[in-house]
Amino acid sequence: MKKTLLLAGVACLFSFGANAEEYRPYVGLDYVFSNANIKKEYNMKKDYNSGAVNAGIQIGEYTGLEAFFQQSGERKKNITDTLNNKTKFHAYGLDLYGYMPVPECNEKFSLLGSIGIANYNIESKYNGDIRGKIDKDRIGYRVGLGAQYNFNEHWGARVMGRYSYLGTKVLKDLKEVTAGIRYTFKEDSFFH
Repeated sequence: MKKTLLLAGVACLFSFGANAEEYRPYVGLDYVFSNANIKKEYNMKKDYNSGAVNAGIQIGEYTGLEAFFQQSGERKKNITDTLNNKTKFHAYGLDLYGYMPVPECNEKFSLLGSIGIANYNIESKYNGDIRGKIDKDRIGYRVGLGAQYNFNEHWGARVMGRYSYLGTKVLKDLKEVTAGIRYTFKEDSFFH
């Protein structure tokens, strides 16, 4: 199920052939700041910085589909003089986007909404006096709101706020803010 979700999403993104003029494929890079709702007794850091890559396709003017992969940096928390915790996570999944272009902005600015599903893998290691490791995979559900500004027909910038529900005994949810760039391919050169 883990890798199947990502592969199915990527296959869906590039399976469109008819009416190519209505499909605009893109790739993107994002910086992601995550605030994790972790139970206090696990003594883990709650704030994470991540990078994300994505590939998507805007279908018509109002909808899109995007696959992503996100990797956080490792965070260390000293619990005592001899005990510390190192935690990181990665995620991959698929989001469905809704676009609402703002006509007053010459169609360069759009409001965004998204819903999606992702597989999250959380790794946490304790060392020192106590040895232990947590390595959990969990399917999570995501919703987001944001905005995108297109500088020209190829380059754009996007900002999103997102809530992801995981519901594990260690991690209940994530609240995230993402900011990144998008490169949209020219329609006729990609599909022909």
